[in-house]
Amino acid sequence: MSHKVVIPIGPYHPLQEEPEFFRLYVEGEKVVDIDIVIGYMHRGIEELSEHKHFDQVAFLVERICGICSTSHPFAYVNAMENLAGIQVPERALYIRTIIAELERIHSHLLWLGLAGHFIGYNTVWMWAWKYREPVLDCFEMISGNRNHYAMMKVGGVRRDIKDEDVPAIRKTVDDLVGAVRMFEGAVMDDPVIRSRLKGIGILTKQQAIDWCVVGPTARASGVNIDVRRDDPYGAYDRVNWNVIVEKDGDIFAKTVVRILELYESIRIIRQCLDKMPKGEIDANIKDIPPGEGIGRVEAPRGECFHYVRSDGTNRPIRHKIRAPSYMNVASNKIAAVGSTISDATITLAAVDPCYCCTERVLVLDKHTDKKIMNGWDLIRLSQEKTEKLKQAINIRNGC
Repeated sequence: MSHKVVIPIGPYHPLQEEPEFFRLYVEGEKVVDIDIVIGYMHRGIEELSEHKHFDQVAFLVERICGICSTSHPFAYVNAMENLAGIQVPERALYIRTIIAELERIHSHLLWLGLAGHFIGYNTVWMWAWKYREPVLDCFEMISGNRNHYAMMKVGGVRRDIKDEDVPAIRKTVDDLVGAVRMFEGAVMDDPVIRSRLKGIGILTKQQAIDWCVVGPTARASGVNIDVRRDDPYGAYDRVNWNVIVEKDGDIFAKTVVRILELYESIRIIRQCLDKMPKGEIDANIKDIPPGEGIGRVEAPRGECFHYVRSDGTNRPIRHKIRAPSYMNVASNKIAAVGSTISDATITLAAVDPCYCCTERVLVLDKHTDKKIMNGWDLIRLSQEKTEKLKQAINIRNGC
């Protein structure tokens, strides 16, 4: 007679860089079911946005995630420009695209390094992060920051790319080509990595469609989607590049998609540097009219979606955010089930989850579906609990 055992992963676990809770139901070594519990990282970004000036919101949403900290402000400014019918200067479109692709490179290299670490291949980890460093140096040169670049603003960008900085950016991406070739050979031809990742965590094309996954997770399963091509923004319709699609849907395919996308990002940046025109970088928008708009961006993990509604008071009265991990994490209900425990842990990481992007909290009465708490109520409850804990500690310590 089989006996199910529950193995908790999280909310604090060395495999996870952020708190999240996966409850694995196993029989022997086989995972037969999984519960996914989110909600440990909620920070009320949407609520905060609705109390800030439209220009301040770009800084706020940048802090949703450190790794993809240009994806959210890019989607937000796209939404505001869609709402107000704003024409962005041509040079700003190219600068936005360069920043977005540099970020894709650094995000994919970060994931590749972590993937190597998770399977005990620490050489890949150290080399991937070594080649990521010059990309972060480019960000610091352009914006002053290695993360949270503060480049995006409604109507353009906040900083120009100086002519004297272009050779350094070009050299950085040129030097990356050899590194990507090395990773391509190390990963795609290594028999140990192939045996560890091939046929593991499979998500078929139909399952990917049914679960509405996005980005490399979808493209690794043969779903040919990419917002940069399907709904062009920035300068993506002004340069030539390819959407990378694999068909096997396993962790190996997800790895291959991300490695090959590095070549395409390098290709896009080179063309943007060549074609970027002179001129203004900001339309100097002072006011936002009433209306609503949407902004879509192909973040490193997939489609990032922002919806904004304005009443003409120069602040959003509604701001809805859907991050790619919100779609991709749920697919582990399919991909991780049926595998061994050791394979399930790397399957959870294979979608490159970002939990701080994902979190949403709404407190409802389960019988009536009516909202019974707002953000301020949750803050009050948290403060009250903290005070009780402090008092209990003081009593225990005799204070």
